[in-house]
Amino acid sequence: MSAARPSSTLRPTAPRHRSGRSPVRRVIGWIVKATLWFALISVLLVLLFRFVPPPITFTMIGDLIGGNGVTKEWKPLSEIDPNMPRAAIAGEDARFCLHHGFDFTAIASAAARNARGGRIRGGSTISQQTAKNVFLIQGGGYARKALEAYFTVLIETLWGKRRIMEVYLNVAETGIGTYGVEAGSIRYFGHGADRMSPSEAGRLAAILPLPKKRAAKAPRGFTRRHGNSITRRVGVVRNGGLDACLR
Repeated sequence: MSAARPSSTLRPTAPRHRSGRSPVRRVIGWIVKATLWFALISVLLVLLFRFVPPPITFTMIGDLIGGNGVTKEWKPLSEIDPNMPRAAIAGEDARFCLHHGFDFTAIASAAARNARGGRIRGGSTISQQTAKNVFLIQGGGYARKALEAYFTVLIETLWGKRRIMEVYLNVAETGIGTYGVEAGSIRYFGHGADRMSPSEAGRLAAILPLPKKRAAKAPRGFTRRHGNSITRRVGVVRNGGLDACLR
């Protein structure tokens, strides 16, 4: 009679630990991935708009939703009268050709004026305004300002000054539902932006900060005085070479 085989002893197995990262590390990983994807998409979008006109902006979408419609017509910088970019420089950003997107001298000066009271002024450059107009919504807090600075660096690096000015003059709001200097010139003066006089360019530049509240045709009060001031400075911009980066 054969001996019975000893029964195998059951050994308790050690509990298996689930592999993987902690919830905190997973969240950090998602944030890193989202940041990298945002950076990649934003760079590609800026590169695309270096060659292709931006088809629409958030401000335009707001006008469409509000029932105002959108009137715009793209005009290459080479077909815009030089008086218009000179007026934009005179009225909005005198050091446009000298800075790299941020004019810290103008920011400090605006802060000092605002501290004394009176009309509130900002220190945003044309580059910053272009970044905001093309890629972001109007208004907003520090998060929007941070994104504005990010896109300003991108367009200064990937576009250059001529393209920044070209895009700015084509997407800037020049009236309710009206965008770009071509549509604005037709609306107020009855002709295209290819033959604007210094006074017309000055008046159009004067309404850029508040295009829904100011009109370039028969302006009055501050708009008229500001437009006349810009008109006088158009020659200063030309003779002083302040538009050298656009030539």
